[in-house]
Amino acid sequence: MADYFSAEFLARSQFAFTVAFHIIFPAFSIGLASYLAVLEGLWLKTGDNAYLTAFKYWMKIFAVAFGMGVVSGLVMSYQFGTNWSVFSDKAGPVIGPLLGYEVLSAFFLEAGFLGIMLFGLERVGKRLHYTATLMVAFGTLFSAFWILSVNSWMQTPAGYAINDAGQFVAADWWEVIFNPSFPYRLVHMVLAAYLTTAFVVGSVGAWHLLKDKDNRPARIMFSMALWMAAIVAPIQIFAGDQHGLNTLEHQPAKVAAMEGHFENDGPVPLLLFGIPNEKTETVDYAVEIPHLASLILTHSMNGTIKGLKEWPKDERPPVFVVFWAFRVMVGLGLLMAGLGIWGLVQRFRGKLYDTPLLKKAAVAMGPAGFIAVVSGWIVTEVGRQPYTIYGLLRTDQSMSPIGAPAVGTSLAVFAAVYFIVFGTGVFYILRLMRQTPSEATHGPDRGKPTRVASTAAYLETTDAKE
Repeated sequence: MADYFSAEFLARSQFAFTVAFHIIFPAFSIGLASYLAVLEGLWLKTGDNAYLTAFKYWMKIFAVAFGMGVVSGLVMSYQFGTNWSVFSDKAGPVIGPLLGYEVLSAFFLEAGFLGIMLFGLERVGKRLHYTATLMVAFGTLFSAFWILSVNSWMQTPAGYAINDAGQFVAADWWEVIFNPSFPYRLVHMVLAAYLTTAFVVGSVGAWHLLKDKDNRPARIMFSMALWMAAIVAPIQIFAGDQHGLNTLEHQPAKVAAMEGHFENDGPVPLLLFGIPNEKTETVDYAVEIPHLASLILTHSMNGTIKGLKEWPKDERPPVFVVFWAFRVMVGLGLLMAGLGIWGLVQRFRGKLYDTPLLKKAAVAMGPAGFIAVVSGWIVTEVGRQPYTIYGLLRTDQSMSPIGAPAVGTSLAVFAAVYFIVFGTGVFYILRLMRQTPSEATHGPDRGKPTRVASTAAYLETTDAKE
């Protein structure tokens, strides 16, 4: 049983709290920046101002989300010095440069072009503005590259040596950056960011279509989001499966916790639901499909994997949390794929915009990506316990010499400030989303009707004469 008032538990809780707040904003920003680049590209290619309207609509929301992501990331980084100074000292020679590269390359790239993207549409040429949008999108992806490299190295350390001071130092930077789990984590996280954004965009588009099914910018949002769900969600399921196989190779205890698997022999059933009981080392009230986990994890109906009994109890991750977080993530992923397929069917039937139930389902699924991302990170981070650097540095050896009252006080202050500041930010974003996207002509082409707008005006004139 965990000591809920120990300095270690409170420090871990503080980091978990700040990470949970922080990660939803970069995940949204990564996907939204790419979506903005696509919208602007479509506007430049077609001349259809509905794409420009959608671009401007989401650009405001991106600016707020990006700012909150930066602020929450800065606050989170201070904990390395306050609560985890031993970890910082021992792992700093490896993770410090990687985080520095993220700031010097990705963040500077984003910040350098962000102003042009936000305020330059009517001040610079179209090509320069689109270049700025592309650079912001690339910068967010590059930022994910470095952050995922840091986290992946902590999960599957490679390319390191230990110096006389007991610090981890890089022996081969190529192996450090491209460690064994990095490609899988990067693909899985970027796809998760795209799906998160797609379901927010689709939710907002559906909400406005329920009020006005002929709103063209809302139709564009809804249609593009469901295309993304139909295409990317199945790819994400495959990428997650490959990531799971990689985890089984390098972190088998984590996979055993994800599956709720305690025994050491025999085929492994797929547990759909149940309550892991770490005292009795069983899963109570289990609902299972025999042999299916063996098939998924070993590609054999009778394949076996290590059960948690293979490890001493003090080297096992907390099973209940990992078990259920994994099921939340997978369940939401399947619902995303299901909504994408439903949208595909309605699209081919010519009823994509005429199915209120589909729109209501899209609205309800709006937060699904955020919940899935947070659940996935719970699986990743809690499943790594009891280590900060897997197999090499334990969490209880990574802490600063700090007392529980100090950590508890800072956690309480963080919680209060975060709920006030970021709660206000989220409320403002929701207010922006409530605004109806208008098809009025915007931007540098004001007063110059596009091909689509000209055609519409001609048809309206013809109708009036008839």
